[in-house]
Amino acid sequence: MVNWIWLFFIAAGFAVAAAQGNVEAVTKAVFDGAKSGVTISFGLISILVFWLGMMRIAEDSGLLRKIAVLLRPVVRLLFPDVPKDHPAVGYIMSNMSANLLGLGNAATPMGIKAMQELQTLNPDKDTASPAMCTLLALNTASITLIPTTLIAIRMNYNSANPAEIVGTTLLATAIATLAAIVADRWCRRRLLAKTVPKG
Repeated sequence: MVNWIWLFFIAAGFAVAAAQGNVEAVTKAVFDGAKSGVTISFGLISILVFWLGMMRIAEDSGLLRKIAVLLRPVVRLLFPDVPKDHPAVGYIMSNMSANLLGLGNAATPMGIKAMQELQTLNPDKDTASPAMCTLLALNTASITLIPTTLIAIRMNYNSANPAEIVGTTLLATAIATLAAIVADRWCRRRLLAKTVPKG
């Protein structure tokens, strides 16, 4: 569906540009956007490599294990239907830890592995389980302590203070995470009410 939406926007943009006689401006914008995308991507590589290296150091030094210990009660509360010793729990905690540090690219593989492990617990393989929905909601709205990727983009565009967004990002992601948890709990209660027989 998203592909069709993007196709509509692109086609509409070209149609409006052609009607106004500004096809050259659209062509220039396309090439400028592609050039900016490549420039930003190369700029992000160094930042991502640095933070992935820091994640490896944190993992080898035991810091991630300590973060995981702190997150374990939260994970147990948010994922009550996942057995505490199941491999999915470790991947969920790694995913949450990476998201806390603003490393979305590092969090993605952990999130995929967590989903695969949660699928092994799913009785209906054609429908996402409540735990899978919870993980998706948390991964999408994850609270972020250090918005690493955004800081890197701001540095690439020569921002005077690239880290000034830390406070607002923390507040925004905290509110988003709280909203995701509330929505998830509400949906779980509705699902439970439908599945529990009355009387």
